[in-house]
Amino acid sequence: MSTAGNPLAPRLLHWFDHHGRKHLPWQTPRTPYRVWLSEIMLQQTQVATVVGYFERFVAALPDLSALAAAPQDQVLGLWSGLGYYSRARNLHKAAKLCMSRHDGELPQDLDALAALPGIGRSTAGAIMAQAWGLRCAILDGNVKRVLSRYHGVEGWPGSTATARTLWQHAETNTPQQRVADYTQAIMDLGATVCVRSRPRCGVCPLRDDCVALRDNLTTQLPQRKPAKAVPTRQTCLLILRDDSGRVLLQRRPASGVWAELWSLPEAADSTEALRVAQNLGAASENLRALTPFTHVFSHYRLDITPLLATTRPLPRVADRDDLRWCGRADYVDLGLPAPVRRLLLALPD
Repeated sequence: MSTAGNPLAPRLLHWFDHHGRKHLPWQTPRTPYRVWLSEIMLQQTQVATVVGYFERFVAALPDLSALAAAPQDQVLGLWSGLGYYSRARNLHKAAKLCMSRHDGELPQDLDALAALPGIGRSTAGAIMAQAWGLRCAILDGNVKRVLSRYHGVEGWPGSTATARTLWQHAETNTPQQRVADYTQAIMDLGATVCVRSRPRCGVCPLRDDCVALRDNLTTQLPQRKPAKAVPTRQTCLLILRDDSGRVLLQRRPASGVWAELWSLPEAADSTEALRVAQNLGAASENLRALTPFTHVFSHYRLDITPLLATTRPLPRVADRDDLRWCGRADYVDLGLPAPVRRLLLALPD
């Protein structure tokens, strides 16, 4: 293998041969569909969390055509609990586009791949490298951290100038051969050795000429995003339960938080919750508050007050596609936000 002008790759590949992750479920068999699915799931989610979801997803939808043909509720149900649900909706949209525009396959072209919903430049590069062994650079969060420290790149990686510099390093360091192994290796190094806090520099194959280690900058690089105050919002979730224990669920709008998932009717406060219940035809005199809790999103905190009422059948529900009655057995496969599922499963009898 030619490594001239590329001192990082040979050491990284040698380390990977002895310490890299080679038996992840999407690596055997390593098909374009499985690589793509794993890369989308791994966006903002750790490998240990993804493995179980990946195996359940491919068992139900084993290939691209099955994903494209699946109802969105099934896709969201299989994704439920992984969070960042736009990833699942974009995955579904991209599968349909592949069926209609790319002969039922992922396009083996970087620009066409990056243009699909939810993919982008780095994920496209990872798919090209992992699925077909083509020389394409990647720059996910782990790689940004490795390259920022190794090359001593200052600035927040999310800024345009810093990202441009990191992409230049990513392109330069990517070897001509064993691209799939190299791509996995640099991601593995960032995930297991060059970690955010307390990096294991003593066992790092790049330690001899890492700028951050040399200059004692491992705690400063990569620089963090400038801090912003995280706002707090309040909401009430309305739990209307009939005599058989079924709960009324409502599909959320097509945009915003938990878009198109099934959830509970929502209100700004208890007064509005009463109006919502009455508009649905519910007898809400017995509405009572359950224990409040907080759910933390990436950009704000949501203080949630659940309000529970037992109600008679609601004749207006049958006329609306965005409402449905569901029992406990339905919660497993339904696309529900994780905190809503936990709330429903913990309801008192």
